This record gives sequence, C-alpha cells and structure tokens, in this order.
Amino acid sequence: MAKTTSSGTDVLKGNSLLSKLLAFFGISALLGALGAGMMLPAGMLTGAASQVGTEMLDQLPAELNEEPLSTPSKIMDQDGNEIATFYAENRTPVELENISEHMQNAVIAIEDERFYDHSGVDGEGLARAMVHNVTSDTQQGASTLTQQYVNNVLVNYQNLNGLRTTVSGTKEIPDKLREMKIAVAVEKEMSKDEILEGYLNIVLFTGRTYGVEAAAGYFFDKTAADLDIGESAMLAGLVQSPNALNPENNPEGATNRRNLVLGNMYDQGFITEEEYNEAVESEIQLNVSPEPTGCLNAEEGFEYFCDYTQQQILADPAFGPDRDSRQRMLDRGGLEITTTLDSDLQRAAVETAREHVPADENEGIGAALVTVQQDTGNIKAMAQNTHYAVGEEEPGDLAMNFSVDSQWGGGNGFQAGSTLKPFVAMAWMAEGKSMRDTVDASRRDYTGETFPAYCLDGGEASIAGEWTPRNALDNMFKPMRMDYGLYWSINTATVAAAHETDLCSITDITTAAGITTAAANEPLNPAHPALVLGSPQVSPLTMAAGYSTLGSGGTYCEPRAFESIVDSEGEEYTVPPVQCDPGALNPENIKELNNTLTGIADERIAEGNIDFPIAGKTGTNNASSSLWFIGYTSELTTASWAGRYSSLDSLAGSTINGRYYNDVWGARIAGPMWVDYMQEAGPQYETAEFPAFDGPTGDPAAEGLSQGSSNNNGGNDSSNNNDDDSNSNDSDSNEDSEDDDSSGDDD
Repeated sequence: MAKTTSSGTDVLKGNSLLSKLLAFFGISALLGALGAGMMLPAGMLTGAASQVGTEMLDQLPAELNEEPLSTPSKIMDQDGNEIATFYAENRTPVELENISEHMQNAVIAIEDERFYDHSGVDGEGLARAMVHNVTSDTQQGASTLTQQYVNNVLVNYQNLNGLRTTVSGTKEIPDKLREMKIAVAVEKEMSKDEILEGYLNIVLFTGRTYGVEAAAGYFFDKTAADLDIGESAMLAGLVQSPNALNPENNPEGATNRRNLVLGNMYDQGFITEEEYNEAVESEIQLNVSPEPTGCLNAEEGFEYFCDYTQQQILADPAFGPDRDSRQRMLDRGGLEITTTLDSDLQRAAVETAREHVPADENEGIGAALVTVQQDTGNIKAMAQNTHYAVGEEEPGDLAMNFSVDSQWGGGNGFQAGSTLKPFVAMAWMAEGKSMRDTVDASRRDYTGETFPAYCLDGGEASIAGEWTPRNALDNMFKPMRMDYGLYWSINTATVAAAHETDLCSITDITTAAGITTAAANEPLNPAHPALVLGSPQVSPLTMAAGYSTLGSGGTYCEPRAFESIVDSEGEEYTVPPVQCDPGALNPENIKELNNTLTGIADERIAEGNIDFPIAGKTGTNNASSSLWFIGYTSELTTASWAGRYSSLDSLAGSTINGRYYNDVWGARIAGPMWVDYMQEAGPQYETAEFPAFDGPTGDPAAEGLSQGSSNNNGGNDSSNNNDDDSNSNDSDSNEDSEDDDSSGDDD
C-alpha cells in the first residue's frame, strides 16, 4: 500500500486534545471514558485502571499488521475468461478517484464528521460518548474512521492467518488502546485520502460483500463511481449494522438510516436543501446482482473442471501448510488462476455429452469427454452429462467427477476394457515382432496357466482358478495376424500375444504412458493376467493422457490444468510446468500400430464422416456397464466414456436418448459421442497426417495370415461386426476382465 506523510499540524491537533484529557482526568479517568465510548461495563474498568499507568500507551505495540486485502480469487480459461470466483469477502479494491464524491461525503457525515480535524483519535467524540452513555439509555461508540480502518486491517490480517478475530463487541481494553495508538501512528504515515480510500475498500456492507465497489455492484448493479446521493447515503448507513439494515430484508430500517445519513450530509454542508429533500422523498431502488462464489456457481458445464482445479490447489503446499489455510488463500488471496481450458471445446464437450446421454432421463448412467493436448499435457476440456451438485437432489445431480482419479474428486474409475489392448500390441512389437505376424487365437482355456512376468518372484504370474476367455464371434478362435486380431478386438488373440510376451513388459509400457489405477493412483499390477483385457479401473483423464503418448509418436506429457497463478500483490506461484518424456514409447512401433488404430477410428467409428486423420480404440467391460472410445488426431486426444457410475449393471436393455439398446458396445454410445464432439473440436487444432510406417502393413481388417503361416480358413463373418466380448475372470485377482466393442455398423 502506498503511504505518504501528513503534516505535523494535523498530528498536533489530535495529540493536544488527547494530552489535555490525560492531564485533566488522569489515566484511570481516561480508561473510564474509553470504556464508555467502547460501551464496556464499568466493572471491567476497575482492575484495568489499577494496572496501567501513563506508560501503558507507550508500551503497547503500534505496528499495523497488514496483509493484502482479502479479495476474491478467479479461475479463468486459457484466454482469461472467468470460469468461477471464490471469496470469503467479495471485494474489488478501487482508487478514491473512482469512488463517487457523494459516497465519500456520506460515510464521513455519518461515521466521523471531524475526520479531517483529528489525527486518528477524536477526544471530543470520546467525551461526547462518555456523557451520552452515562445519561442515556442508548449507547454510542467513538471510533474514528481511522480507528475503524485500523480495526478492519487487523481483522483482515487475523482472518488470513487463522488468528483470533477481535471484532467490535469482543475487544478488551488493551485491544482498544492498541487500536487507538495504531490509529495515531497511521495518521502520521498515511494521508487522509489514503485512509478514506482504504476504509471504503475494506469495510463490510452486507453478508460477504466488502468494499464500496462490490457493494455498489451488489445493490445497484453499478460501479462506485456512479453512485448518486441517495444510493451513497444508503450504503454509508449500512456500515453501522450491515445485515440488520440490509434493504432487502429491512427496507423500512434501511430507509430510516439512509435519511439520517442524508440529514447529516445536509447539516455538514455536503448537499443542498433541495438535494436533501429530493433524496429523502425517493424510494430505495434496488437492482440486486450478487456475485456468485465457488464451483457450484461456475459457468454451466464448467463446474467439474473447476472442482478439479480447486482440489489441485488444496493439495499444494505452495498455498499453505494445510488444507484449511489453502482454502483461506483461495477465498481471500485474490489469486488469478489461468488454466489450460479451452472454453469453446468445453462447451462443445458438455453439449455433446448431455445430448448423447441425458442425465435427467437416465439416472445412474454417466458420460464423460476429456481432451488433452499431446505436446503439452494441457487439459482442454473436461465435461460430463450430469449437473454438478453437492448432494444428489434431482436425477442427474452429482458431485463426483467421472474424468479424474479418486484423489481429485473422482470415484474409483471404470474398467478399461479393450482400450488396453494397443499397449499389449506395443509390447508384442517391442520383442521384435510385427503386427503382421501370426498369433494363435485358437486357445480358449488358460486355467492354471502361467504367464511370463520378469519383475515378479519366480518370473511368472499364475492363473489360480478357471480362466476361459471368449470371443463375441465363435469363428474367431483361430490363428490370425496380430493387426487383424486388434482391429476386430479378438480377446483370445490378445491373451495369446500376452502369453508369448511378458506381463511386466506390458505394464512397463502402460506405466511409461502414465496409466495408473483411479482409486490408488498405482501402476497396473502384472500379477493379474486379466489386466490385458482391461480389468483395471482407470479414469478418462488417465486414459486420454495414455493415448496421447500414441498420438504424439511416443512422448508422454503429464496432464496439467494451470498456465499461471498470480496473487493480488503480483507474486507468481509455481505451477506444474510442461513435463514430457519424449522417449516414453517406441515411435516406430507406434507408426505400425497406427495402421490398425486409424482403420478402427476412421472405418468403424467415424464411418468416413471425419475428413482429417484420426486413430483410436474402443472398449467395453465384461458387464457392459463401461463403454469407451479413446481417439486422437495429430494434436488432441479425447477419451469418450459412458456407463453406469453407481453399479455394474449392464446398459443392455436401456433406453438412452430415445433409443433402446438390446446390447451395447463402446462403438454404439461412446464412439458416436466422440465423433460428434471431435467433428467440432478437431479442426480447431492441428490435424496433420500421422507419420507413415516404412515397413509392410496391409489391411488389418482383411482376413489372412502372415507370409509362411498356414491359414486355418476360419473365415470372418464381415456382416456381423461385433467386437469380441470376454467372459474372462481371473480368479486369482477376483477381477472381471474387460470385454470389447462392436464396430460402428452393427447398430
């Protein structure tokens, strides 16, 4: 806060009067006068008076402990557009020149008519209060505007630091004496205009509305500079009892108090008789415009991303030593939080999710879309079909964020289904194999089998009980190319590939791609072979970031939500930087894998309706309660999920968005939702061709084996494009493995 030195003349005026009081009454009498001005019972004064001497004032600290004014924090999108506001005290500090002169005069007239004559403590006011309180049934205070300013600054300091708050009515004599001494010291350091400006910016007007700018906006939907005489008088009158005199609840009391202020303004020469009469005869015209606070009042559809950013701040020691202090910083620290969110993409994602899976029509069925930028990890959209609420009040009201892990406000995640199969293929290729090599998908029973797992004791993982993976199409139990098995999502092909590879090699790849469980934030466990069919429960954000490693050609970037955070004093807080591992996955193997994933996305999901390069994979869990499509362009990766969030009941037999589903697959709900959203979102960023693979590829959808392999003539029934559905229970892990999805044209 800028400070200037006032003239010594003003200081002497106040000190002279105070000195006369000290000399005339003595310190004990002065304490009695203070007690009267403070409206303290006489019994409280006797002991204090006997303990203090004239040196007491000298011994009291005169430092004004200041913190930046408690001001709202704002969460903004990447372009600086406000998403949500947080405050314990809604306040917008402004300079005195931006406050109506009527407002300045009104508060002086009612609170401190000798403001420009005293030097912090008004001896005449103390004497007046003493006489009044002794001779009248009513009580008067004697605090000057400077003292009130000091008190508010101290309260602000206490609030920001979690200390005992000494507000009016709770002060003891030392508190009041300290306030007086500090007021005198402040007058030596600050000009009258600075004190008045500080007071008008810090004082409470009603509820959680502090400062005249916020009060003008709340009551009249205008700035403090535009307040007229009547409006100024009403606001100045509120200071005495901000809630009791609120004109919303007590229009008669507010009017009477306003008129008292107007009378003082007239008596003190601030307004003419004509202005007084006109203002007194007018009715208070309110245009109440409250400033919403918290994620509950964020822009519609942005609440879940807001909640995610709030959870991140509350977990960061940079904002305080514990969660409560971090919340105080968010509510009071005036933080400007610029996030990575693209509001255009966010609105498109919200609209698409709610259109495809209307929450109010399908209780317990959720949908989510989350988008990350591959070369930064920046979260560009995080949307779901439900309406953010604390406590489920209506169908479709929910606080849980589907997109994120449990620690950030999500649940325990959703089984990944066949979305994990591309990472099995990556491990397959890491051993020198090709996607055109043959895998024996004819084996149906792995009961009691062991799988290579170099990182486990004994170097293997065992199936303790029965495990008989199945395929949706009976004629797929046969040898086939790896790309063909992945394209049609053949479970027995994936299990056979994992059996020929190594489970720890597979989880090495998923870990490098940032894939962890949603509940415990732990890497996938290679001890459970069913993981290769998607038994782990993961979040859409995790899977979007994992697939972005494929979309980027092998670089994993940790998801991030913040671009910058700056407090009201201009101090910048450290936010997670762009953190990328350019060597997470093998780029040549991704080029070969993309030959299959582009076919899945373009031919089976988009059915040719997207005119830029896309790639991705579907997924459906064993219970058909969790449906996925995760796809990417050259710059964006989006996870699309739909399913039940409160049970594992199948979505089969449900009517969603007016359509009855006899059976469900990721391509039937999650896939179309992804396509509709990406048709709008994709072109707003780069949509370049994926790097081409130099080796032989071919058509992964076509029947055939690699050269030199025998074809057992299983024959694909191309008219039935159901993806494979596993009935695979790893009894050792007691987890249902995931199924997979149908193609786009089986609906």
